[in-house]
Amino acid sequence: MQISDLDTVRETLIAREPIFHRREFGTRREDLLNMTANDFWEIGASGQAYNREFVIETLLERYQTPEPDDWSCSDFTLRQIAADLYQLNYILIQPGRQTRRTTLWRQTGDAWQIVFHQGTVIA
Repeated sequence: MQISDLDTVRETLIAREPIFHRREFGTRREDLLNMTANDFWEIGASGQAYNREFVIETLLERYQTPEPDDWSCSDFTLRQIAADLYQLNYILIQPGRQTRRTTLWRQTGDAWQIVFHQGTVIA
């Protein structure tokens, strides 16, 4: 992939982070199923592992309340892992806490799917 293409991918994925907090990409179960790979899983900042169904159920509950507006992201980096797989890393800044985040994104045609996500508290 050429650098200009990688820059486009980077900007596209940055617009989707932090994952599940960009409600314009959907908040219904169907939306969440479409944006996550069948074998999606994540490791939360607590170190706990969560499967796709747990994450979706949690999100459907969370979407009943307004989205926090005091979160920001910085220090984005992107690397291509395979022909259709990208790793996006960044820092999520929330009140009283910063976490280093990584998301594995798979490009499927014109769509993007989340394969894996991890958050680690920065001490």
